[in-house]
Amino acid sequence: MTQSYSEKISDMRRELRALNALVPETTKGFGTLSKAVKDNGPLSVKEKEYIALGMSVILRCEPCINFHVEALMKAGATREELGDVLAMAIQMGGGPGLMYAGHALACWDELAKA
Repeated sequence: MTQSYSEKISDMRRELRALNALVPETTKGFGTLSKAVKDNGPLSVKEKEYIALGMSVILRCEPCINFHVEALMKAGATREELGDVLAMAIQMGGGPGLMYAGHALACWDELAKA
């Protein structure tokens, strides 16, 4: 049976907690970098999350897609805005971008129902 996106997000968070326990300084450093990037600069958090999602689609990182879709929902993004970002990712990534854009949309639709 296929896992839901919510289950995938929960499982990835569990795996990241285990990684944090193993290499806390590394994960702390990554967290500091992430916070510095999101809290500074002229772009809004939502705009930065759109960039991150587009890159996640192109890099074919499904856990990244799931986390950035979730973050976009929290940042007030709309499904239509998501579609525009996914269209740009498809244009930049061709066929593989199209396939992973499908994952991003399915994740959005599932999380929107919750």
